[in-house]
Amino acid sequence: MATNTLGRVAKALIAPTLALGATVGLASAPASAAVWSSCDQWGNTTLNGYTLYNNIWGSGAGSQCVWADSGTRWGVRADHPNTGGIKSYPNAKKVINKPITSLSKLTSSYSVTVPSSGAYNTSYDIWDTDYDYEIMLWVNRTGAVGPLGTSQGNVTLGGHTWTVYKGNNGANEVFSFVRTSNSRSGTVDILPILKWIKDTKRWFGNETVGDVQFGYEITSSSGGLDFTTDNLTVSGG
Repeated sequence: MATNTLGRVAKALIAPTLALGATVGLASAPASAAVWSSCDQWGNTTLNGYTLYNNIWGSGAGSQCVWADSGTRWGVRADHPNTGGIKSYPNAKKVINKPITSLSKLTSSYSVTVPSSGAYNTSYDIWDTDYDYEIMLWVNRTGAVGPLGTSQGNVTLGGHTWTVYKGNNGANEVFSFVRTSNSRSGTVDILPILKWIKDTKRWFGNETVGDVQFGYEITSSSGGLDFTTDNLTVSGG
């Protein structure tokens, strides 16, 4: 959605300078011995080459805490009210910083444990270095959530079948690939998706891939819900 994408760009850019900002809400970090945890609105750290963000950016948000055993295993406890509008996008980010034509591969594997209630999606959020284009890959969703833009039909790419949506939030183009059935684990070959956008649809040129983010776009999680990334790997080169 429009505020969703614009908000995430702004928050991603300013998060490092606000990492010591005020704590949001009264949620507590997990009791387990995580190597890092934060309930700060913009809490972030870098582990094993991944940058983790708590990233509570939407209006009307409740409390949320992020924890991590490593850059590839982490989770969130979120208690956001059952109201409209995206409240947060806690995520782990890997920076690629290579043009599409210079990449020989860009793949990711994921395994998550997510709640059966609430309203959210589990998604990749992929950006070019100038933040002109956003490519979202929704691997699962629950509740009243939907992508920005209009449907462009279905396509099978990267090992999955997606319904593709194309839109603009006023700041950048947004291409959303929504998996036609929910998945909690799998591998995505991201490079063919980028090449399809570039070469088949010609929606952009030889963009330089910047951030590959993976996380949970949470609209509501009333009463407190747990989202766990049991494993995440992003490989590009």
